[in-house]
Amino acid sequence: MNTSLSNFELTRFLFVIVLLLFSAHSFGYLFQRFKLPRVVGEIGGGLFLGPTVLGFFAPNVHKSLFAAFEAESRLISLFYWLGLVLLMFTSGLDLQKSFDRDDKRTILGLTLGSTIVPFAVGWLAPYFVDFSPYLGDKRNLLALRLVIAIATAVTSIPVLTKIFIDLKIIHTRFAKIVLSTATIHDVILWVALAVATGLVSAGSSSISSIFSHVLLTILFFGVALLIIPKAMNFLNRSEWNPLMRSSVVGYMLFVCFLFAAMASYLNVNVVFGAMLGGVVIGTSSGQFVKEKIHVKEVSLAFFVPLYFAIVGLKLDLIRHFDPWFFGCFLLITTAVQLLGTMATARLLGKDTLSSLNFGVAMSDRGGPAIVLATVAFELGIINETFFVSLVLIAITTSLLAGTWFKFILQKGYPLLKERDSEVRIEAQEANSAMTQGKTLGGNS
Repeated sequence: MNTSLSNFELTRFLFVIVLLLFSAHSFGYLFQRFKLPRVVGEIGGGLFLGPTVLGFFAPNVHKSLFAAFEAESRLISLFYWLGLVLLMFTSGLDLQKSFDRDDKRTILGLTLGSTIVPFAVGWLAPYFVDFSPYLGDKRNLLALRLVIAIATAVTSIPVLTKIFIDLKIIHTRFAKIVLSTATIHDVILWVALAVATGLVSAGSSSISSIFSHVLLTILFFGVALLIIPKAMNFLNRSEWNPLMRSSVVGYMLFVCFLFAAMASYLNVNVVFGAMLGGVVIGTSSGQFVKEKIHVKEVSLAFFVPLYFAIVGLKLDLIRHFDPWFFGCFLLITTAVQLLGTMATARLLGKDTLSSLNFGVAMSDRGGPAIVLATVAFELGIINETFFVSLVLIAITTSLLAGTWFKFILQKGYPLLKERDSEVRIEAQEANSAMTQGKTLGGNS
């Protein structure tokens, strides 16, 4: 069987990659200039080339570029997964950075309030609402319930980090508490999603098989987070590590894809293995600081924008956008996360505005919701209508969070009242910077 590409197929594939990359960066730059999250623009670049815009206004051009040519489609899918793997790996590199030893009581309380309440509501929702029209090809209701629960609770660490950096509040106590809370919170939810994807991949149905897969998933995460980092520190210093001696960046990528491969072998989705590989590298004893920057630069310049552009390319708002479902799901999930976090913050003694700020931050879905949507859709847990809605919810909540915190700082309101003077100084500096015309951007 001839598996090589013809010259015409290779040319068409390379032209598609060029178009996607150009469109992703162009739209991302424009959105950044207009003080909107860059990731939204990158998705918009793919949306422009997809069935929603190009396919609607120039169907023949769209068909000639993106119709089901099997060889090119498989290569585009490969780049899509490479981008997703590297996105999760780079997220894992910084996952532990936000932890702060102070405010442990607040972080623990907010983690419980922003995880348990929304997750429980999402888990129970199918008892009251019929979600069967949104089931994917695998028709796995248990996996669907897990996805709904995660979608209700998930929070975006990357988008929040970028918002806080651009608003010059990344070093405030508020930002550190939010990012520390979101870190613990999302690790718990990634374990839940790993279980959901494993149930579909392994075709599990009996109680014993479900229990064994849950146990295996938790064990994999536990070993990767608690045991392997210590072994890696020894391996990193070893003279018998040819990859480390030859290329540190190559060694980092080797760890990324090794963890992804191990996860796939254990029926834990590859993206979670990549994330854990990033955590292992990120928690190593300061040996990869410069190399992290190089890996991120390559990933964020090429693979990750391609991934988000392909996400946009998959969106078909003409045929698969259900405004009623999108509106209801957005309203309910945001309200549940917002109120659950606010109620917890109030119980912890925070004032109303500080509690609202915590609620808005934890309601930002961003990149993780897009990862959730793409993984669940690719594995047949949800259908295309649900996929489109989850991506649009991620975009909408990211825009809302950025707008809210910009408004708070412009008004000079404190983010966290307990250190009012400190936060007001940060607010005044950020407000001054914005009035001088400094760019406010955003990323995934």
